[in-house]
Amino acid sequence: MMQQTNGSTRMSLVLFSALLCASIVQAAPRPNLLFIYTDDQRYDAFSVVQKEQGDQGRFPWFRTPSMDRLAADGVRFRNAFVVCSLCAPSRAVNLTGRYNHLNGIASNFRPFPVDSVTHASLLRAAGYTTAYIGKWHMDSQRERPGFDYHWSFVAHARYWDPVFLVNGKDTPTKGWVDDISTDYAIEFLKGQKESAKPWLLVVGFKSPHGPFEPALRAKERFAGEQARAVPNLNTPVPYLGSAGRNRADGPAAATVPVNLDYFRCISSADDCLGRLLDALDELGLAQNTIVIYTSDNGYYLGEHGLGDKRSAYDESLRVPFIVRDPTLGTAARGRVVNDMVLNLDLAQTLLDFAGVPAPADMQGRSWRPLLTGGRIPWRPSWFYEYFAENQKNSRVPDITAVRTAAAKLIKYPGHEDWSELFDLKNDPYETRNLWLDPGSASLRTTLAAEHDRLAQEVGYRVPDYVDRPPGWGTPAWPAAKPDTTPGLRLHFDFTGPDGSRARDLSGQDNHGQVHNAVLGEGRSGKQALRLQGDGWIEVPKSASLDPTDSAWTVEVTFQPEKPDGVLLARGGRSHGYALGLKEGRPVFTVVTGGKATTVESKEAVTDWSTAVGTITAERKATLRVEGRLVAEALLPSFLEQNPNEDMQIGADLGSPVVEPAGPKFSGWIEQVRIFRGEWKP
Repeated sequence: MMQQTNGSTRMSLVLFSALLCASIVQAAPRPNLLFIYTDDQRYDAFSVVQKEQGDQGRFPWFRTPSMDRLAADGVRFRNAFVVCSLCAPSRAVNLTGRYNHLNGIASNFRPFPVDSVTHASLLRAAGYTTAYIGKWHMDSQRERPGFDYHWSFVAHARYWDPVFLVNGKDTPTKGWVDDISTDYAIEFLKGQKESAKPWLLVVGFKSPHGPFEPALRAKERFAGEQARAVPNLNTPVPYLGSAGRNRADGPAAATVPVNLDYFRCISSADDCLGRLLDALDELGLAQNTIVIYTSDNGYYLGEHGLGDKRSAYDESLRVPFIVRDPTLGTAARGRVVNDMVLNLDLAQTLLDFAGVPAPADMQGRSWRPLLTGGRIPWRPSWFYEYFAENQKNSRVPDITAVRTAAAKLIKYPGHEDWSELFDLKNDPYETRNLWLDPGSASLRTTLAAEHDRLAQEVGYRVPDYVDRPPGWGTPAWPAAKPDTTPGLRLHFDFTGPDGSRARDLSGQDNHGQVHNAVLGEGRSGKQALRLQGDGWIEVPKSASLDPTDSAWTVEVTFQPEKPDGVLLARGGRSHGYALGLKEGRPVFTVVTGGKATTVESKEAVTDWSTAVGTITAERKATLRVEGRLVAEALLPSFLEQNPNEDMQIGADLGSPVVEPAGPKFSGWIEQVRIFRGEWKP
């Protein structure tokens, strides 16, 4: 008997025959289906949404004329979401119309089961020609099950001169990846112009996934622009150890730096969308082709102090979603729908357009009736899931959630104390956790019951094909054993602005969240971080920043404007370290076993300087200024454990290393480096 790992092989020959019969007896011409999706495009990275949001839009300068064109000619779903905000799982949901705990994909590290029942396999069985172009991203899989033809690539490929799989054969190419995908797509469309068969074409753009390399034509677009600040930039998340420390005041600055190359990649892909729409017009295919445009998940740009996706705040869950159905005529042009639609609905909707029955075990709904503007019974709530995966430096645990139009409950299985409850109507930025608020008891009870009802309805479980991170299931997770290899563990030089994130150049992914600080021109025209006494960078705890039982070095290059301030701090009164200024003199403090050891320079600094604090292999605390040893002292021990606190650059927040905590730094910081091992002159 064939092993059923995801339930996909349950489709019987009877159903297969029924589908073929349905395709034969259908008299009316069936529409062509063009599904286009980007990778990591958040719902508001779209100029129609920015215009709609007005003063609340974060990126009012952003322009997507082709998306705007599609929205003007079609229907835009204002509230479109994914049921798991991660690349491969979301793509598997698109294909199968089933949750990830059932469809065989719960991480980025599994190939898509080749025997899966998908919209593509069912449409092909019903007489459609099926083709897949561009990014697939199911581990390193080479098959494209369900598709007659493919022009695709393995995993992420690269932005420039990627190798494409042309029907399984490795084919070198020249140019920008999404331009090449668009070229292949147009060639496919040309080949279907005279075909009597309807077709399904899926185009997966790589943009705007990192490393954020736009087409050359877009490299200077939006130059100098910044993002508007929003209230949740300073709102921590419970699973990172910040429960109870919500700060909803937001940054003082009206704007913050943002990763402009992220937007340039989307803008480049928008150019490609325009080419596809033009090709449909020129080939005479537009009047019989349904066009759908969306993304596989959202993306944080500093909200909640986060980048990436995975967790259950709206910036991660919510995606753009546009549909152009030429059969609806002018009445549907520019319509906006508020009902909540899901990527879970895509497979059933495509089948609905084609007149093909959907299998009973698909879990979504066809949103086709919503296009006409009629009011039909629709979902009042929906269920979200994420399974912790073995992704480098990811600390996102298992998550389940329920969202309604007006509220959200987020749960972290095994951690009831992390639960979050939000009133989205009054708190759309999700800054005030009402889980323990006595006045919100009724809302809590209602959503908790709905969460449990939906979990049972969708058959929620932890599947056996999850790919867990090291240490998962132990009390120590998400901490891991430290990597004891000497070397660079963090490097900020501020030469590559990346939104409100300080980009770590060490290769360890210890990126920081910038608060109340801006980039500007420092000495000799170099970029530097400008701090004015109210800003800092937050760097999350990670295994690679674990200084336990080791020599350890921190280095900061800076120019002060005030004589007192914290340059860098990590830890608290029991164990940690801090580098700063006291009356203009560089000071390095190490706390081990609750005892603080401080070494300091006898001379003040006022100009650009580099201060280096080191825990040496001989168990000493040393301080160097401009390469010269200025102070040293013997330590009682090495640091006994990885401090629980995050690191701050420019401040010492939470439990201070030095009491009382010094003021936040005022001045310029040009470079920060941290090494496992001892500094050597």
